[in-house]
Amino acid sequence: MGDERVHLPESKEESQQFLKYLLRDVRAMEKMLNEGWFEIDNVRIGAEQEVCLIDQYAKPSPIAMELMEKLGDNGFTTELARFNLEANLTPQLFEGKCLSNLETEILEKLDQIRDVMRDFDGDVALAGVLPTIRKSDLDIKNLTPLQRYRALCDAINKLRGEEYDLRIQGADELLMRFDTPLLEASNTGFQVHLQVSPNEFVEKYNLAQAIAGPVLASAVNSPLLFGKRLWSETRIALFHQSVDTRTVGDHLRDSSPRVTFGNDWIKESILEIYREDIARYRVILSSNVDEDVEKLLEEGKVPQLRALQIHNGTVYRWNRPCYGISEGKPHLRIENRVFPSGPTVSDEIANAAFWLGLLNGMGQHYPNIHEKLDFDDVRMNFFAASKLGMDTKFRWINDKRVSAVELITEELLPIAREGLENAGVDKGDISSYLDIIEDRADSGQTGSFWMVKSYNELSKKVSREQALTALTNAMVKNQKKGEPVHRWGLAKVDDMENWQPHTLLVEEFMTTDLFTVQKDDILELVANLIDWRRIRYVPVEDDSKHLVGLITMRKVFRDYNNVIHGKSKESTSVDDIMIKNPITIHPEASILQAIEIMDEQQIGCLPVVKNNRLVGVITEQNYMTITKRLLRVLDKKKSLNS
Repeated sequence: MGDERVHLPESKEESQQFLKYLLRDVRAMEKMLNEGWFEIDNVRIGAEQEVCLIDQYAKPSPIAMELMEKLGDNGFTTELARFNLEANLTPQLFEGKCLSNLETEILEKLDQIRDVMRDFDGDVALAGVLPTIRKSDLDIKNLTPLQRYRALCDAINKLRGEEYDLRIQGADELLMRFDTPLLEASNTGFQVHLQVSPNEFVEKYNLAQAIAGPVLASAVNSPLLFGKRLWSETRIALFHQSVDTRTVGDHLRDSSPRVTFGNDWIKESILEIYREDIARYRVILSSNVDEDVEKLLEEGKVPQLRALQIHNGTVYRWNRPCYGISEGKPHLRIENRVFPSGPTVSDEIANAAFWLGLLNGMGQHYPNIHEKLDFDDVRMNFFAASKLGMDTKFRWINDKRVSAVELITEELLPIAREGLENAGVDKGDISSYLDIIEDRADSGQTGSFWMVKSYNELSKKVSREQALTALTNAMVKNQKKGEPVHRWGLAKVDDMENWQPHTLLVEEFMTTDLFTVQKDDILELVANLIDWRRIRYVPVEDDSKHLVGLITMRKVFRDYNNVIHGKSKESTSVDDIMIKNPITIHPEASILQAIEIMDEQQIGCLPVVKNNRLVGVITEQNYMTITKRLLRVLDKKKSLNS
């Protein structure tokens, strides 16, 4: 949805007019298909590389607009958030050294971005979800200030409401409330395009659906969000929920989300998808369409089909149909939106080679794939791969249950090699990139496996925030080296060389695994919590998670001491001794602000509150963790300077 002129419909009449243009575009495409307007002589591939912009502390750097001014219009474009950028790559004929040419161009684009980022003391990271991203980074202030992005956010909020809950269950569970669709900006991907002729579209599109699960299983690179270990490819769940405009009803009515894998095989043409998207999804954006498609067709001129392209840009299929024009000739493409960004450019091109080879070779081995696989199984394969990566068990041809490793290495890789050979792709390219997929499958080390394994080891030694920083720094270093992820060693504590406490927010260091009581609870429960959990502070909250007080270990000891020495009667409930209206802090305040408050007020605990709800606590123990790491950094710098 790159059209700058899109906006929310301002009236019912404008929505109706845009819908007329949309239906007219569909009729125009039908006419073009029937009359053979589309290019069939050439097959091209293309790609879009999305990147995360990071500062010197490995946190998101919202400077995309400033960066674009220096980069100029050299194939770069903005994304939804100010800390992301996209590079559009030159289409290549699907032959010869197209794959290595694509890799060379991506590396050149990344070098251009890095050269400019140095002026801002920043860098670039390739990750499906940046490990160090924080909830505060997803504030609406980081929305890229362009009309089309504001219009999209307003449209989603209008349909869904401004607040919604995100819930993803993996090894950990994430349950969090958001008030902006900017959550989707946590995702960055590597989109791959394949041009197909109209008469091949149905077969190729169905094959793309069939192989989506296996190719994703080998490519997963997004296991972490806000320090939680979730799906192997958390992007999938995150994208589905972040732009889901459905509301909950009283009855079991079927309703498709705007981010969708699809509902069935297609049978006749690309028009089935466009018609379904018009039937299922309301028009949420409009534009001043100024082309008369019927007149253009009469004159033999190729229309842009702007209304169709705008609506297509608001329905997010993981395999998206695309209409485009090259050198005055219309063409059809399949856009693979499954792959995450990273771990390295070599890994990305290997993923693309695997997918392209399969699309070009599967049809010979499995003609009419829709007769051999149940669509529900294909869809479940996709979501299973999103959750489990290379540990997935797929339901495959002839109802066979097969592991991801076995399916990829024994069946799909040989077909992909054959498909690339049939396209005339250079043999060196074929071996170079498909060997990466084979080695990755044999080792089991995908980007997600490396991240989770590194994070688990780092978390035994340092805080969550420090572990995520070290992980991101190690990832960027490995990306610059360029070796594929299956060769990476685990991230180390020493990878935090630029870590500094003044860059931290309270939300990054606060304790979120809380043990709380209510004001009517007995003090014996509090005493046991302090003993069992080895904690010094117990927040008091009501049924709605509103903070109403705080109990300290000192308060409990003092109460028992007074009872023992006959100075007072035993308190009966938490309400009798709790600190009412305790001093609190916001999760997006700086860690230095928290330290200053605790020092000035001579307190050892600050409850962290947002929207009047308790979300965490920050204590002197958290500062011990910060101080320990800071002293190590200072000692290391001293050793290097001596």
